[in-house]
Amino acid sequence: MQRWIRSFFDTHRPKFEKEGRLHRYHGLFEAFETIFFLPDSTTSQSPHIRDSLDLKRFMSIVILAIVPVTLFGIYNTGYYACLAAGESTAFIPSFMQGLFIFIPLLVVSYGVGFFWEALFAVRRGHGISEGFLVSGLLYPLILPPDLPLWQAAIGISFGVVIGKEIFGGTGRNLLNPALTARAFVFFAYPGQMSGDAVWISGGATDAVSGATALAISAQAEPGSQIPAMLDQAGLGLFELFVGRTPGSIGETSALLCIVGALILIITGVANWRIMVGGVLGVLGTGMLLNQLATGSFAAAMALPAYYHLVMGGFAFGIVFMATDPVSAPGTDAARWLYGFLIGALTVLIRVFNPAYPEGTMLAILFMNLFAPLLDHFVIQIRLRKRISHV
Repeated sequence: MQRWIRSFFDTHRPKFEKEGRLHRYHGLFEAFETIFFLPDSTTSQSPHIRDSLDLKRFMSIVILAIVPVTLFGIYNTGYYACLAAGESTAFIPSFMQGLFIFIPLLVVSYGVGFFWEALFAVRRGHGISEGFLVSGLLYPLILPPDLPLWQAAIGISFGVVIGKEIFGGTGRNLLNPALTARAFVFFAYPGQMSGDAVWISGGATDAVSGATALAISAQAEPGSQIPAMLDQAGLGLFELFVGRTPGSIGETSALLCIVGALILIITGVANWRIMVGGVLGVLGTGMLLNQLATGSFAAAMALPAYYHLVMGGFAFGIVFMATDPVSAPGTDAARWLYGFLIGALTVLIRVFNPAYPEGTMLAILFMNLFAPLLDHFVIQIRLRKRISHV
């Protein structure tokens, strides 16, 4: 079988080379070929860099780290769908129902996204980057399960074209494409992305809405005890940590986000400083607000800081979104500050903007814009120190 596939590509490759009649589609041909075989290109002159971690393997490790969150998200989504429909909530029925909900969003994300990737690749005459393999999977994981497919298609189109391709494609984008797509859907179709009431069931049954932990926190009256309110709603600290709560498909389980973080850190794919900085930013800002709790936001300000780590999509965002090597800083000092500010902004948005209880998405996108500036300041400080010692 392998010989036949190799022969097929070798036979048709001349048609897609520079002098071939299909040379404009060389990028598409190369993209399909690298699905089956590793690239055989080598450098013709020095420096000759030998590194086992190429872009395809890099993206494969990221996808491997996302798999646990994805599988649990599929099960959790199907569980609430079966629960609301009065059907069996056993593992297999719940997982199959979750697949029925998740697969269409995934197909739309990859199908529409790769269409734009291929279109720009053909127009510019370069290959298709494997970067969208990750963005195309992350995007449906941060969407409500009942989002109309046409809205998902428009969102991913905006994320790929405006968030990445207009800057030159993979490696040149300032913003995380998946988050850019979600932000567009949030502001364009707020009825489906309000962050207040979340989807629990759909399909053949009527949709049922339930308040998220963030919505309960945002709506709490001064003097209320939010942890007690969460426990009463069945959203205790353990449930939030494990992920047995309604919400976006892949964002609910902080536990499995930690598993993914360990995979990324051990393999050296993601920088741990951003993750730790984000956690410190959440805890530091949360504890500061605990001491200043007063006024109309007193209840949200008094919420124990560690709740912010497991509520909403912070764990998912700081592990899989904030660590994107393209849109994150490249210097270690800047990474610490970048992660810390993401955590701090997440808490501030959650506490002081009740209309938008989830602040992780905006915090990461905002800091994406400042990542080059943070690197610039760090480099300038280092240069001044070196010059002063000359």
